[in-house]
Amino acid sequence: MDERPRVGVIINEGKDLAGAGLEELRAALADVGHADPPWYEVPKSKKAPKKVSKLIEDDGIDRLLVWGGDGTVRRCIDHLLHEGHDGVAIGVLPAGTGNLLAVNLGIPIDLLGAVDVAVHGQPRPIDVGVVNDEQHFAVMAGTGFDALLIRDADDSGMKDKYGRLGYVWAGVKNRNVSPAHMEISVDGDSWFSGDASSVIAGNVGTLIGGIPAFPDASPTDGRLDLGVVTARSATDWARLFGSVLTHRVDGSLFAKVTTAEKVVVDLDRTLPWEADGGDRDRTDHYEIRVLPAAISICQPRRATEEEPA
Repeated sequence: MDERPRVGVIINEGKDLAGAGLEELRAALADVGHADPPWYEVPKSKKAPKKVSKLIEDDGIDRLLVWGGDGTVRRCIDHLLHEGHDGVAIGVLPAGTGNLLAVNLGIPIDLLGAVDVAVHGQPRPIDVGVVNDEQHFAVMAGTGFDALLIRDADDSGMKDKYGRLGYVWAGVKNRNVSPAHMEISVDGDSWFSGDASSVIAGNVGTLIGGIPAFPDASPTDGRLDLGVVTARSATDWARLFGSVLTHRVDGSLFAKVTTAEKVVVDLDRTLPWEADGGDRDRTDHYEIRVLPAAISICQPRRATEEEPA
């Protein structure tokens, strides 16, 4: 009996994985026993969900290989959970800009390594966050500075043209944005009240730009890490990033961190928010909660785990 996963592939067009393209991907899949799998290419990540449904309903896949960045993976996770297909495991083929989920899970950022993990890796459940019972995320969600940074990097085309440097440009552009007044509760208790530049809920430790924002975060502990930033001036931001890069963010004068199962944020004005690198419509209220062990992601096998025959 063939116990190999029934693989299907979603491709975000125009992406490459460390210089490798789709012909190399087809060859790599054939080399591991999956020649000519069911395969759909989409021009944007928002087009992926309909094709995911076709792969599951028409082709009967149980492992979804996703070629793209964190935004494409998020769209697929969101669709699987909304449609009740949480039994389908995801194999990440990290062809995006930041590839933060892959980085945090130890998935190689090279074609052959990523294909090996996607096909032969061990599907393990990870937590997922959800915003306003609507948008799921696997890496991070937040509002304020980070959402403005992501919005402008995307809208200007700077991310597509310059990759991570596009975020630097957008960060400089938004460095003087006025903080908003925020009221934040954690697990039903008031936790923060005051002016803040940004609030971020993270499911993993390393966030946008490769910053180790939450060094103790785990995507399997049933909690989200939460940070609120009160930096205003360029000097404040420089001091904050100095703390982050030395893993002392909880000692910074410009940040406050905790963990939570549920977070409620109210602002005195509307601001855009983001989930896994994609900006969303403006809002002045949102709720974030964790869904423990909600989706399975194929990850490198541990020494004690046997590979399937």
